[in-house]
Formats: sequence, structure tokens, C-alpha cells
Amino acid sequence: MLRLKQCVLFIVFIALPTSVVGGEAVQLRILSWNIHHGEGTDGRLDLDRIAAVIKSVQPDMVALQEVDKGCDRTQKANQPGLLAELTGLHAVFEKNIKLGDGEYGNAVLSRWPIVSHRNEALPCLGNGEQRGALLAEVIMKPENSDTAIPLTFISTHLDHRKPDAERLASAERINLLALKSTGRIILAGDLNAPPTSAVLQRFFEYWENSSIESLPTIPADKPRSQIDFILLSPAVKGKVIECRVLDEQVASDHRAIFSVIELAP
Repeated sequence: MLRLKQCVLFIVFIALPTSVVGGEAVQLRILSWNIHHGEGTDGRLDLDRIAAVIKSVQPDMVALQEVDKGCDRTQKANQPGLLAELTGLHAVFEKNIKLGDGEYGNAVLSRWPIVSHRNEALPCLGNGEQRGALLAEVIMKPENSDTAIPLTFISTHLDHRKPDAERLASAERINLLALKSTGRIILAGDLNAPPTSAVLQRFFEYWENSSIESLPTIPADKPRSQIDFILLSPAVKGKVIECRVLDEQVASDHRAIFSVIELAP
């Protein structure tokens, strides 16, 4: 069996060239946010506030975690559907667990129609909560062009418990999923581990971090640790134009992380 780092070199070698529109590189605006089922640090349940923060950066793709659908605690609202309406984006949702009569999991919002999606169940050790990775396939179509650019966008939320065993197993599973593809993949979500952790080092064996320095995302009022990330597969061949944490400390218990990525010629 090939070791992971050997596989990475192979994937880079066969990666398809990045598309260019009219001789100019394409920019993608990516947002990832654990929205705490829309409940802010002030105790208010407010999806309008969540949507306003999302719209403030005009994203092309959004990865959301801790999303409810039909749950009593969030008034049985279809949160993915409501956020799609409020932001004008397309949405897909996949549950990881049942929550009362409703469902709880990850969502993806997209500027472009989502042509397919599926949920990949991640390793669940002990009595932990089942986690998953939502894979959404989109065909990006930049403005003023007929160019079509396939993209796989993954939203995930890893286990929070110590030690790292389940997170490391999940990182391995997600890396292996990505290695099966030669296309462009962006992974975004709440990885529940800081940049220096063994978990992120496992991810960095394959993925490129969109932030070159630590960008704390929790706690929302005075962030001290980064556990939310936007990661790029080798085939993205992207240049990070910008990566920052949004200055919003009330709408959720996490701050959102935002990146602008330029696909190289």
C-alpha cells in the first residue's frame, strides 16, 4: 500500500490545469462558519442575523456546521432552506444525527446550482456523536463567460473530545476521499483542533492551509484559538488573495473564516 505522501505526489502530477476566463484567473470567495443552530451568544435565535453576516462578504461557496432542520429547539425551521432564501444562494443539507423529531448536521450554500451531493459518515469512536462530511459538486460558471469549472466542496465538523483519536481517524478518512479525485476540492469546517495539533498536521500532509498564520475563531467574543479552517487540495493550485476572520462576535459562538482564492492560469 502506498504511503499517503507518495500518493500526494502522484495526485499533483496528474492534476488537471486550472481554467482561465478571458486570460484572467478566476477568484473564489469562500466562507466557513459554525452557526450554533442560529443561536447567538446573546441567547437569541436569529437566522436573519446569520444571513446578513454571510451576505456581507458576498461568498461563492459557504460551509456551515451545526445546522438544524425541523428541530424543536429552533421552532422546527428548515434552516438550510431559510438561509438559501435569505442569502439568494443554493443550499444542500445532510444530517449526521437525529435531534428529537428533527435533524442536525452540515450544510453548503452555493452561488451556482449544486449538481450532486452526498454525506460521508466519519469514524465514530466510543459513545461520541456521529460526524460526517458533506460533499457538494458544483460547476462554477464565472460571469461573462461560458467556461465551466468543476469543484468539489466539503463541509465538515469533527469531534470535540480528547484525546485526538477520532479526529485523526476522520482526517485520514477525508484525506483518502480526496486522494480518489484529481479534481479541485476545497475542504472547510470546524475541525475542533488548532493549527499546531497532530490532527491539522495530518490534514497538512495533503491539504494547503488558506491562512499562513493562526486566525483565532473561538470563543467568539475574544478569540484565542483557531479551530475553523478552509483547506485547498493540490489540484486547486490556488493563490490565496485574502484570509481573515469576520468581525462578528454575537451571532454564533464561533467567528466565521473567509478566504478569497485565485485559481492560477
